[in-house]
Amino acid sequence: MKGDLSGLRGCEMEKIKKVLVSDPLSKKGLEILGRAKNLKYDIKPGLSPEELKNIIGEYDGIIIRSETKLKGDLIEAGKRLKVIGRAGIGLDNVDLPAATKKGIVVMNTPQENAIAAAEHTIAMILSISRKIPQATASMKTGKWEKKKFMGVELYNKTLGLVGLGVIGTIVADRARGLKMKVIGYDPYLSKEVAEKKGVDVVSFEELVSRSDFISVHTPLTDETRNLIDKNAFAKMKHGVIMINCARGGIISEKDLYDAIKGGKVAGAALDVFEKEPAIGNPLLELEEIISTPHLGAATEEAQENVAIAISHQIVDYLTLGEARNAVNMPAVSPDILPFLRPYLRLGEQLGSFLGQISNYAIEEVLIEFHGEVVEYGTKPITISVLKGLLTPFVGETVNFVNAPIMAKERGIRITESTSDEAEDFASLIALTARSKMEQNYIAGTLFGRKELRIVKLNDFFIEAIPEGYILLVNNYDKPGVIGNLGNVLGTRNINIATMQFGRDRMGGNAISLLHLDVPLPPGMVGEILRMPNIISVRLIQL
Repeated sequence: MKGDLSGLRGCEMEKIKKVLVSDPLSKKGLEILGRAKNLKYDIKPGLSPEELKNIIGEYDGIIIRSETKLKGDLIEAGKRLKVIGRAGIGLDNVDLPAATKKGIVVMNTPQENAIAAAEHTIAMILSISRKIPQATASMKTGKWEKKKFMGVELYNKTLGLVGLGVIGTIVADRARGLKMKVIGYDPYLSKEVAEKKGVDVVSFEELVSRSDFISVHTPLTDETRNLIDKNAFAKMKHGVIMINCARGGIISEKDLYDAIKGGKVAGAALDVFEKEPAIGNPLLELEEIISTPHLGAATEEAQENVAIAISHQIVDYLTLGEARNAVNMPAVSPDILPFLRPYLRLGEQLGSFLGQISNYAIEEVLIEFHGEVVEYGTKPITISVLKGLLTPFVGETVNFVNAPIMAKERGIRITESTSDEAEDFASLIALTARSKMEQNYIAGTLFGRKELRIVKLNDFFIEAIPEGYILLVNNYDKPGVIGNLGNVLGTRNINIATMQFGRDRMGGNAISLLHLDVPLPPGMVGEILRMPNIISVRLIQL
């Protein structure tokens, strides 16, 4: 099945972006891909790894669900691959380090199936507490075992949530509606934020010892693998009930089996397993276990929502360069993005300017943040700085995903500092680049929240817009320099859009920044350099 190419109206084929849909996707998602200009999609579900490896190099983007496993060799084979879109939240089927190193943006849809997953968790809690699946199975065999399936109430019981992300937060909200006491463990969440979610945040040890029900809601990482093991079970209440609708492997299945057989755990509700399909799993032989085959996001609404969301995200990234829900890029909350966006641009432009005036290999970059910008998080701006800094050297291979890795690979040390004070400005970003032979400094700010300005370059205070073609001239502060520059540019029919000047003292050193409408022709930099009182000349392109 192929996307509709009508409406491209003669667009050159080399400009068309190609997207592979390698797992089944909702029709509404495919319709979004089909309507996108300059984009063509192929849907080929069920490919073997070898078949996928043979064709993935033809595509700029790929949309997957849980079936496709994008390991390092497949990512390496994606020579044109710019973006991986996961229709869902889990990314354990994508080699994130390999994708990041290649500069491939990896996106997921963390919100769209969150309600489905949270509701499934609540359903599992209710089902295991009242032994509904076991009672149903008994009745289907013709039995009426009313006394056998004694349950427990949820009212006033303590639910411990391991992980307080989107899904964990929704589960907490629903559980409070059932009048449960909710506590949570999340090492990446502050106590203040947890309190806003209505959850009492505690240590992991306190959670496992206090909870009547324990439900996990974390990704599977090296830190969370077998997080709940025999040591954790030993600290739990007798009769605790376990729920896992997140990822198999967070709870040690062997230790869970032993804890159930030993009587410590009264029951467990599992939607996920270490190995899937979980055919022949010993846990499924236990009457205390209820299970579903990874159905957490399996609602019609959720599958349609994730398909629509990831299709929009892929189209926007490949056609507009806008990345949303990129897991290997610093997350920027939608409510602060309007504030941060101009600072992201400012950081990239300052970094690019600094990179272009550096004469030697940069060994260290100090990034200083002053004023209001500190309140909204500086990590995304730091990455913007690194992208701008490296682009003059490595070109289009650097992006917002791999810039930190490429800087590290080049031995560039990054140091950040923050201050609430910005003196003359509401916010200020200042960069210092050091090498064995030189040091350069640049500082910038925003005028009116949106207008980018360079306000200091090395020892010179200036006011310059960091965009377009900029002729940077270092000169002695002598009469006639500006006139000579104007004359030589005028004779070549090169228009000067704006000019900015700065000097360290009268008769000392000075700089001139001239914004030009067009770049200088070959050889003209040398011509200017030979003029009287000129120290250095550099053409900057931003």
